[in-house]
Amino acid sequence: SVILNGRLVPACLVLAPEAQGQTVTTIEGIADGERLHPLQQKFLEHAALQCGICTPGFIVAAKALLDAKPHPTEEETRYWLAGNLCRCTGYDKIIRAVLDAAAATRSATV
Repeated sequence: SVILNGRLVPACLVLAPEAQGQTVTTIEGIADGERLHPLQQKFLEHAALQCGICTPGFIVAAKALLDAKPHPTEEETRYWLAGNLCRCTGYDKIIRAVLDAAAATRSATV
């Protein structure tokens, strides 16, 4: 998953020429330099990763969710992440990490 012009899209369905001149955010653009994004930090704290292949897609999808809905419910979070698949672990730790990141982001802005 990538964020293309503020919209979450499956990276495998966008041809490179279609993205030319557009605003594209990948996992590499989530952190602030050496400082992890709250989502990345919460994924680490909740051990919400195994082999790591699906992790970038989950984090980018979660970022798009939190950009659109800063206070998501568990149901909304599951819906937004449904397009990402993980074969190594269950989704509970991932969902908890996203909800915790949303809570941390809220408390940091209050």
